[in-house]
Amino acid sequence: MENEKNMKKVNKTSFTKKLLQWFDTNERPLPWKGEKNPYYIWLSEIILQQTRVAQGLPYFEKFKKHFPEIKDLADASEDTVMKLWEGLGYYSRARNLHTTAKFIAYELAGVFPTTHEEILKLKGVGPYTAAAISSFAYDLPHAVVDGNVYRVLSRVFGIETPIDTTLGKKQFAALATGLLATKQAGKYNQAIMDFGATHCLPANPKCKTCPLQEQCVAFATQKISILPIKSKKIKKRERHFNYLVLKSETSILIHKRIEKDIWQNLYDFPLIEADQFIDKEAIIANDFFQQLIGEQTYTLTKTSKPFKQLLTHQKIMAIFWEFTLNQPIKDIPANFILINQKNIPNFAFPKIIDWYLKDKSLYLELF
Repeated sequence: MENEKNMKKVNKTSFTKKLLQWFDTNERPLPWKGEKNPYYIWLSEIILQQTRVAQGLPYFEKFKKHFPEIKDLADASEDTVMKLWEGLGYYSRARNLHTTAKFIAYELAGVFPTTHEEILKLKGVGPYTAAAISSFAYDLPHAVVDGNVYRVLSRVFGIETPIDTTLGKKQFAALATGLLATKQAGKYNQAIMDFGATHCLPANPKCKTCPLQEQCVAFATQKISILPIKSKKIKKRERHFNYLVLKSETSILIHKRIEKDIWQNLYDFPLIEADQFIDKEAIIANDFFQQLIGEQTYTLTKTSKPFKQLLTHQKIMAIFWEFTLNQPIKDIPANFILINQKNIPNFAFPKIIDWYLKDKSLYLELF
């Protein structure tokens, strides 16, 4: 009831008008702004899912340069796509991007869908992304609802329904649709996202110069810091990775992660996962290590410092055990490949392995 009362207090027409006026003089200059090519809009939106603009911008430019047409992306190898995506995280986006490019290029004759309903059917495209593409490319009247939009609407309209609940998602979606400037859908959607990203910030929002201050319920009730509300706290699973860096002369063994786990289709080193970090004796006694090494001799040359990578639901801790073998591994298991050490940069690795490789490079401890 309190939410409904607050929403009635705010003049929706005034909200939309002021937001568009603000946008006229405060638009962020970004390379995909004003773009009408749905391929580039889709590409930018997939890259920006769960990614800051500053981080995503060079990836957009890189993909646009390597794949100027959607068929170029479709025809690329998966390893090429994953390598270009390397470091951006949430790698399922890259896999979905590649799958969808092939679908459009081969099944739809290279023609990007032109309706919201068809766009929504594309792999990796959810309600927000479909609304963004359809409004920016075709000016169709579909409202976007992302983190910036949740924040702006919850504060201005004083909505305390948690944004991560079914009720909250429905409530915000309905409000966003009701506020949409239907004849300027693309401009309105960009305006509210820019406003949340540059003005109505998560911390230290610019309330003193806010054009919506007079009608902002959160400002009037001093609830800026608590809105929007989330009901759930993510519990992170902690995993300990012991990576085996097995070198012999110029070769090194790497592994392609094909299982439905984190980093699917990226490469890493042979892995012993345990509940906690284990010592040298446990590594050497491990069945997997013994299977890889066989009867040959080896030397443990170095153990790295611990590296940590935080994912949405997991915390990965990794130590790299560097072994020098007297000869290359002969019996190579499935999904493992023996490569020349100088070719390591040609493969896409998770961030935690990139950090390890860069750390070695920093100290000139090259393979």
